[in-house]
Amino acid sequence: MLSSRIRLLFVLTVVAGTALRLWLAHRQRHHVLAHGTCVPDTFDKQVSLAEHQRATYYTAAKARVEQVETVWNTAWILLATVGGGLNLLDRWWRATGIADPARGVLFLLSLAALTALISVPFDLYRMFVLETRFGFNRSPVRLFLADTLKRLAVSLLLVTAGAYTVLWLITAAPRSWWLVTAILLSAFQIALAWLYPVVIAPWFNRFGSIQDENIRARVQKLLDHNGLGSDGVFVMDGSRRSTHGNAYITGMGRHKRIVFFDTLLEQLSPGEIEAVLAHEIGHVKKHHLARRLAVGNTFVLGALILLAWLGHRPWFYTGLGIAHPSPYTALALFLIALPPFVLFLRPVAMFVSRRHEYEADTFAARETGPTLLARALVRLYRDNATPLSVDRWYAGFYYSHPPALMRIQRLGHIMP
Repeated sequence: MLSSRIRLLFVLTVVAGTALRLWLAHRQRHHVLAHGTCVPDTFDKQVSLAEHQRATYYTAAKARVEQVETVWNTAWILLATVGGGLNLLDRWWRATGIADPARGVLFLLSLAALTALISVPFDLYRMFVLETRFGFNRSPVRLFLADTLKRLAVSLLLVTAGAYTVLWLITAAPRSWWLVTAILLSAFQIALAWLYPVVIAPWFNRFGSIQDENIRARVQKLLDHNGLGSDGVFVMDGSRRSTHGNAYITGMGRHKRIVFFDTLLEQLSPGEIEAVLAHEIGHVKKHHLARRLAVGNTFVLGALILLAWLGHRPWFYTGLGIAHPSPYTALALFLIALPPFVLFLRPVAMFVSRRHEYEADTFAARETGPTLLARALVRLYRDNATPLSVDRWYAGFYYSHPPALMRIQRLGHIMP
């Protein structure tokens, strides 16, 4: 009886989340199309009507793909759980006679591979249809396939190491595995922040030094003024794949790397590049990354405690379609079943993220002046086909950065 109730609750939650996502995407698409006939007053001197309409149709097309993918993913979740897909996969691996924990690792690896496989059609469509139609894609098929295989290799390596460690801990320390796992995940995040820029990122992109002496001098002066050390300022060959531009700071402590997309350097003036960097420095000075790590690790700890409790409840397995309870099926069910419930907490996370972006904007505006940052942002909005007017419900649910109109208007009220 309890299993049936759990199954019903899960299905209703998944369906409700799907309906919410479809409704939000519909609102976004309708809003941008309704406001695509004229440029908002805030941008009328910097963005042409043709550029505004390009962003409008690009956003509307992405919303349509999002709706189709939402239905596709919902079908996969229901098929994998209450539809018996995970149970069938478990029966297949049990029939091989392989013992745990190797069987559990192979089960989770095959599940990860299947999950990655179902997203490939949408990745292909976005890259070679949507991005190409609007002039962003520069990636040949060969490079796309190489990137996909590299990401799959990294993912499978991490899944193998993580799955084996967790499954071994559940056997070796059945009462405290969740605490040890939380500590190891926290340590892994810190280690990954150190390793990513020097080990993983160069596997996908080429990094070189900035040749423009003016930009290099501005960057170094800004870093020195804020007391930040770094392992260097690099240019990444983002133009090999796309015309989209971006910049970021990666790494921990004094071993930070500042990375500019080469497309960004082509789009912005030296002063605007300095303003964008000041925004990224603002995140560092305001300790946003540390705050997010703390909140994320707290959430992970709570999730692991919940998983440890659910793992001893037979109704958790039978309610979600598993006939033979085991640590690895509990882990698989939890990873699939948790996101539909966490979906409804997303607006809170996005609100905090937007607040951090506003704080970084304020920092940058006081370092380089609000005009330079606003001008840089408008250029990026224009060149990346970012919609200038968006649906407030969609933005509240999905936007980690403030909507363009609100962001630029707010910068206009900040004193340099």
